[in-house]
Amino acid sequence: MRLSRRRLNRTLLRRQHLLERADLTPAAVARDVVGLQAQESLPPYLSLHARLASFDPHAVTRGLEDGTWVRLGSLRGTLHLHVADDALALRPWLQPSLEKQMAGRVPASHDEVVAVVTEALADRPVEHRELGELLAARLPGTPAELAVVARTIVPLVQLPPRGAWKGAGGIVWDHLERRTGGVLGTADTEEVVRRFLRGFGPATAADLAVWSGVTRLRPVLLGMADLVRHEDEDGKVLFDVADGVVEDEDAPAPVRLLGTYDNLWLAHAARDRVTEAGTRGNWMGANGGVACTVFVDGWLAGLWRVEDGRARVVQLFRDLTPAERDDLDAELARVDALLAS
Repeated sequence: MRLSRRRLNRTLLRRQHLLERADLTPAAVARDVVGLQAQESLPPYLSLHARLASFDPHAVTRGLEDGTWVRLGSLRGTLHLHVADDALALRPWLQPSLEKQMAGRVPASHDEVVAVVTEALADRPVEHRELGELLAARLPGTPAELAVVARTIVPLVQLPPRGAWKGAGGIVWDHLERRTGGVLGTADTEEVVRRFLRGFGPATAADLAVWSGVTRLRPVLLGMADLVRHEDEDGKVLFDVADGVVEDEDAPAPVRLLGTYDNLWLAHAARDRVTEAGTRGNWMGANGGVACTVFVDGWLAGLWRVEDGRARVVQLFRDLTPAERDDLDAELARVDALLAS
């Protein structure tokens, strides 16, 4: 089936629970989208709020406190919020790609870093600064750099209040297994591929690599007999799960306010499922995103920020229709209610 860009847009929004809010638990949505981008504290809460009919951010914080949710480096090496069982399965699968990111960053071996981290966290969690200083005392390198290397080589999670709803505090690290009470496993590569396609497909091998940070997965896609193939407007082959719903291109797409970062538009190689090249440039600054994102009719259409505890639009990339403006005002009021909770 040849799929138009607009139909791919609506299909992605459907699979991301952004055409209609889902009557699900936060954990179920987090599994559906395979984790929530969390390099800033607010975006994962906005991601869930935009997708759920009812959402209590304090419930996620309680999960961070009891270890049923964790915040750790995973996809692409960036911090994500995952439910515990996903983190325990995905982190080992991602580990080789994560360690490639560390190549050449510190003149110490993998085993040397693991040994020092194991000793440092033998009987308690450790503050980020302390971990860096302990590593620097034993290994060559600067404390800050070594702490980043350590949390990449060893599956460490950040403890609340860091990452909690309206929480603030320094970074404290603990072992993923100790925090969750679980055991690291090994996710099946084909099942990870299916989960990605269910949440972000139809997609290419390049999309899968951009989303995960794991490369050389095209042979896996080609070898999966249960996948179906579509084409985009340019004839590029797109892989999908056999039961993947392909949405009608005329399906209405309500206004949604998302955080500075969301895998909705970071999970494809071209990032054009929900953005135009010109609008992406308005969002991107020298050190990353400059503001949270406004999506209108399924496409990135503006930027917003939290100011004085309320959501305020700072830029729109086009004029909105009266109906779109009403929709935006309603969404702003909904986010204001979240921010006030």
